[in-house]
Amino acid sequence: MGKFMALQAREGAEGEFEQAIVERDTNDLPAGELLIRVRYSSLNYKDALSASGNRGVTKQFPHTPGIDAAGVVEASSVAEFGVGDEVIVTGYDLGMNTAGGFGQYIRVPAAWALKRPAGLSLREAMVLGTAGLTAGLCVDKLEQAGVAADSGPVLVTGATGGVGSVAVALLAKLGYQVVASTGKAEQGAFLEALGAERIVLRNELQEGGERPLLKEQWAGAVDTVGGDILFNVVKSLRYGGSVACCGLTAGVGFKANVLPFILRGVNLLGVDSVELPLVVKASMWDKLSLQWKLEGLDRLVTEVGLRQLPEAIRAILAGQQVGRVLVRLD
Repeated sequence: MGKFMALQAREGAEGEFEQAIVERDTNDLPAGELLIRVRYSSLNYKDALSASGNRGVTKQFPHTPGIDAAGVVEASSVAEFGVGDEVIVTGYDLGMNTAGGFGQYIRVPAAWALKRPAGLSLREAMVLGTAGLTAGLCVDKLEQAGVAADSGPVLVTGATGGVGSVAVALLAKLGYQVVASTGKAEQGAFLEALGAERIVLRNELQEGGERPLLKEQWAGAVDTVGGDILFNVVKSLRYGGSVACCGLTAGVGFKANVLPFILRGVNLLGVDSVELPLVVKASMWDKLSLQWKLEGLDRLVTEVGLRQLPEAIRAILAGQQVGRVLVRLD
């Protein structure tokens, strides 16, 4: 305890934002029942937005992003957690307006933390991180809506990204016929190695936006991009199909009409992993550590330290990230 290193996003004299590695003190961390020594974090699109000054994510700077953290409890004022407990913290306000996982220490409310499931190491938990948790929640929503492995092809948009890559691997593990959509044609082999049976280029999903309905193709879909691509997917669902929506990299709005819903009975399912009750998060983490545990997670991940993080942030903002980026805090 005491001094530690962290990435800090700060505003320059002319309004531009930069990221720097700085020394901080645990006494400057916000109030909370748990002081956690962070071993691993991960890089998500929301982290990159925070790190580049997006005030819709983070209101005050300087700030340490990182919506994910896995580490060891170093101090606790509650009976539920003891010193030495290994814990996972994802979502809530971590890394948004509360100093996050891109620092070697965090201090958070106990209500944000859950004990590491026995079936996952701290490293494996952060290879998954919020992206893996979100992918699992999307697949769970599709299952609850009746999309089964034998229902037909399931599309994953933004398939090379963090959520998309985990969704492809998870759906393939569960026996689904996975079709992966990406704007990165050169990543076909990566997606096929994760279990995709077919690759669809992003521009194919952008066609037909002016039409109220498109040819029925997908029994279900996991959409990580939003925008008009999302509603083109809705218009392409088979009768009774569903799409789980969890992302916005292609935009927050889309042109919509009621025909897919009233003629084909399809479902647009929203997925949130941030404010989800902790008991629901814990249940999904247990699932991801047991019956849904993915082998070969290393094929999904690039590992970086704090000093490589600014470059990785620039890459994800430029749409160049492939798979997951694990952040090592040592």
